[in-house]
Amino acid sequence: MSTRYPFTAVVGMDDLRLALLLNAVSPAVGGVLVRGEKGTAKSTAVRALAELLPAVGVVAGCRFSCDPVAPDPGCPDGPHLDAGADSRPARMVELPVGASEDRLVGALDIERALAEGVKAFEPGLLAAAHRGILYVDEVNLLSDHLIDHLLDAAAMGASHVEREGVSVRHAARFLLVGTMNPEEGELRPQLLDRFGLTVEVAASRVPEERVEVVRRRLAFEDDPAGFAERWAGEEAALRERIVAARELLPKVALGDAVLLQIAATCAAFEVDGMRADIVMARTATALAAWAGRDEVTSEDVRQAALLALPHRRRRNPFDAPGMDEDKLDETLEQFKGDDEPEDDPDPGPDGPGDGGPGGGGVPPQGGEGPAPEAGDVPEEAPAQAPAPQGAAGERAAVKAGEPFRTRMLSVPGLGEGAAGRRSRARTQNGRTTGATRPEGALTKLHLAATVRAAAPHQKARGRSGAGLVVRRDDLRQAVREGREGNLVLFVVDASGSMAARKRMGAVKGAVLSLLLDAYQRRDKVGLVTFRGRGAELALPPTSSVDAAAARLEELPTGGRTPLSAGLLKARDVLRVERLRDPSRRPLLVVVTDGRATGGGPDPVGLAARAARLHAADGTASVVVDCETGPVRLGLAGNLARDLGGTAVTLDELRADAIAGLVREAQVNRSVRRAA
Repeated sequence: MSTRYPFTAVVGMDDLRLALLLNAVSPAVGGVLVRGEKGTAKSTAVRALAELLPAVGVVAGCRFSCDPVAPDPGCPDGPHLDAGADSRPARMVELPVGASEDRLVGALDIERALAEGVKAFEPGLLAAAHRGILYVDEVNLLSDHLIDHLLDAAAMGASHVEREGVSVRHAARFLLVGTMNPEEGELRPQLLDRFGLTVEVAASRVPEERVEVVRRRLAFEDDPAGFAERWAGEEAALRERIVAARELLPKVALGDAVLLQIAATCAAFEVDGMRADIVMARTATALAAWAGRDEVTSEDVRQAALLALPHRRRRNPFDAPGMDEDKLDETLEQFKGDDEPEDDPDPGPDGPGDGGPGGGGVPPQGGEGPAPEAGDVPEEAPAQAPAPQGAAGERAAVKAGEPFRTRMLSVPGLGEGAAGRRSRARTQNGRTTGATRPEGALTKLHLAATVRAAAPHQKARGRSGAGLVVRRDDLRQAVREGREGNLVLFVVDASGSMAARKRMGAVKGAVLSLLLDAYQRRDKVGLVTFRGRGAELALPPTSSVDAAAARLEELPTGGRTPLSAGLLKARDVLRVERLRDPSRRPLLVVVTDGRATGGGPDPVGLAARAARLHAADGTASVVVDCETGPVRLGLAGNLARDLGGTAVTLDELRADAIAGLVREAQVNRSVRRAA
């Protein structure tokens, strides 16, 4: 086994180390979600934690890690009546982002089950992680169906596997640790709430700390075993402190005054449900035990709130995470009881000895250690004072209007892209729509189709009695239909004709609403803007709708309307994305009033030709018509016809009839081609 980087050699990152150690003391805290930019040693710290956990007693030969003191009565390998006991190190099991469902929950040998009547079950990663750590790197990129299994197991402490009438259940209680880069997309709120604690990590901006990180890392890479040996004393001391805190934990008193502070804090920050209160109570208790105290203090409650509430507080998906610490202090002071202990708490992660796990002490021999054109005249005057303008008539960014719930826009046809919630697709999970011969391992058996395939051959196979002889060639894979996530590419008109403050605010609010919808439906998003003399890719396609919302908020306006340039830029982006991910189908959303006043000698004709290129590519499209006023030219509708899509007004974006408009446009396009 390769040598892991010592936990005590990690430099800085106090919150991360503390959150991990609290879960080591009390696994009931519920795990840790680590958010941060790439290259901040998130995975290094998590992997190092496993080396600090005490050994686990298991039933000898049990594949499901049953505790010999209290074995699981429903264990598939049981009953464990006279089985011996064994001991092994605590496991850290890693769940890859691309793992299959069978790899996570386990797999039944369907061929043996049908042909031999044997319920042969191969445990998955949930079984391997029982009584240990389940680590998910890039947890925000995990497929929805895998997330659902994680939610179920985390809530019930058990995993249930159902395959065509065959049922297996086994215990699955584990410490769930996930890491993610927020730039690559956010997590579903349901999964966020399953993590007990959350921490934000970032690379240090202190030069001395960065030097120490590099020094220790280079030393570790040069001699991993020797580096680990130099930190062995600190590791052993920290391991002993974890054991001592575990022993003290049941004796820690959680007074009524402290419970009132916890409840008041959760109510003040408007968190949903009661899980936050429970997690805060467990975290505060673990903090007291970690500090060697048998009573919880207000400072423990404060620290617990900073770890347990940021990802649970009620907020819009585009709000930055975090907490108002002044509000937290006011709440704690308001509900402070008279029976507070006077001793100062020591909730920090520092272990005994010089430096401790913070890595403050260094062992011998070092360690890791062009200007826009004049704008078109808006057809409506701003409702308030004109927005500040920069050079050449460029207007400052306008604040987005209030987002609203949009109706679903979908790509017609049947795709095979990444799991999501927008368009119809063939998926591993969903309703069964047919059967096919399996390509590779059989995962979802279509029982009726298998029986129909085997039935004509029973006489030739010498079947006797009421049995059914099934061979490998008879097996049929179920074809299932669910929903996929798409690439939603926004092409936003930022020209002068859109620059009236009232209109641009409404336009940004509509796009923000569509971004919120994309977040909920697990789409990738991209942003192309056009104004003045050309178009630019404001945001390359990404899973982070937060980044798209930030770029939209900063979007300035002004200049002519090079509509053709925006459409051609979007086509280039889609061409590249088709090469990168052929299975993810695009949806083009053009937000404009349809005017074309720049980009060449015949701007209207150029825009029409660019739109027809998208139609020839088969790209599904929607034009959000931003034209306002009593007299309307209907230019957005003309653009939609050239795109082979449909046009909707800002008001229609909220209407119930929006759901089928894209499919309707596809039918109309087919009729026109046939004619």
